[in-house]
Amino acid sequence: MSYLFCSFAFPMQDELILSNNQTIPKTDKRQLYIESYGCAMNFSDSEIIGSIMSENGFEYTKDEFSADVIFLNTCAIRDNAEQKIRDRLKHLRNNKRKNSDLIIGVLGCMAERLKTKLLEEEKLVDIVAGPDSYRDLPNLVAEVETGNRAINVLLSREETYAEISPLRLNTNGISAFVSIMRGCDNMCSFCVVPFTRGRERSRDPQTILEEVKILGDNGYKEITLLGQNVDSYLWFGGGPKIDYKNASVEQKENAVSFAQLLEKVALVHPSMRIRFSTSHPKDINDDVLHTIAKYPNICNHIHLPAQSGSTRLLEAMNRTYSREWYLERINKIKEIIPNCSISCDIIAGFCSETEEDHQATLSLMEECKFIFSYMYKYSERPGTLAQKKMQDDVPEEIKSRRLTEIIEVQSKISLENNQKMIGKVVTVLIDSVSKKSEMDLCGRNDQNNIVVFPREDYQLGDYANVLIERATGTTLIGKAVK
Repeated sequence: MSYLFCSFAFPMQDELILSNNQTIPKTDKRQLYIESYGCAMNFSDSEIIGSIMSENGFEYTKDEFSADVIFLNTCAIRDNAEQKIRDRLKHLRNNKRKNSDLIIGVLGCMAERLKTKLLEEEKLVDIVAGPDSYRDLPNLVAEVETGNRAINVLLSREETYAEISPLRLNTNGISAFVSIMRGCDNMCSFCVVPFTRGRERSRDPQTILEEVKILGDNGYKEITLLGQNVDSYLWFGGGPKIDYKNASVEQKENAVSFAQLLEKVALVHPSMRIRFSTSHPKDINDDVLHTIAKYPNICNHIHLPAQSGSTRLLEAMNRTYSREWYLERINKIKEIIPNCSISCDIIAGFCSETEEDHQATLSLMEECKFIFSYMYKYSERPGTLAQKKMQDDVPEEIKSRRLTEIIEVQSKISLENNQKMIGKVVTVLIDSVSKKSEMDLCGRNDQNNIVVFPREDYQLGDYANVLIERATGTTLIGKAVK
């Protein structure tokens, strides 16, 4: 997944005079400001938080200085993400000096990982809440209002927030996230997620279908099904996850796999585009691929993180597949869904990575022709198997050089892929105005390419058939054709 930052906000009513003489709307309700960092799952979680807090007397402000409560929904997957949040918390101390009643909370993965350190040692925040404790946030706020600091980082084997209708924050009214599961059981040696988000559990499919229906009825044109590993989605009827091999006959008969869920979702609103993220190479099976091929509203794009092209390094990462397995899955995707684009995650400089391992990654990229990749230097995370049992022994300058080479190869491949689209007509769901010109609109095609074209009389949320006339490494550029 990509890693992002955003503040979510709703406009208020009435007015409040700020120290800089600006005026902003205000109501009698307490004001909440949320900043979200990290992956799409965090943005989805912020919408759950928004719903819970809304039900408890809060409304949203787009101005942090008018907030009574500020929540930072955080990411812990890389060290630089945590450093950004620490710097942000230090900045928010100034807000607290101006408003002594301001409550600041750190939520999510960083909260789960650092726990009491944020509260007691550094005293940067009033509330620390992990990903499974969002229902308790109103109580934690009340606890702080009595003069205490508050913490709840308990992990759950059941919590999926299934029945909570997310409050769509900062939405364009076109695309939305729908969480289908929580947690992760994979235990990749570099990853902190199983320790911050807990064990894997799937959400009741009926609640997912209801949420999708509501979104479609409200005019949304596209949804993305979210999970740390969507392909391992498996619903038996609630409770902890059961190994399929150990399930009863009745449980197996009533089970819902990811392929079956994907089909059910596609049928809710046949005109609604369906995307999903993220897949794991060991779990994406032919049933999923055939389901994608069967339904035209399921987008022909799969994000399939490889992390490395070296079997030796994949074993050290505990990815539980080989280079050969990964390439077999890539070939099967191309066989069953010929027009499917594939994107990737790649780590440079993992523990013990040799030049041969690095070259294996570059050759994998050349063979797979990824549409794009999220590319990072390895960042050791406390508590992971790699941190406990492996040495972070690749020098920083070598990590940087290898990452640069990975980026260069991907940039070349992306440009080649995009240039092959010149002269073709693609269907684009328009979701924004171009960043470079208000006279141009922007959207994505079925394969997840970014497409920019002149506005003419099209509106956000429309579909447009666009003839591609030229391309950069990141964008297809063309004109709409009737």
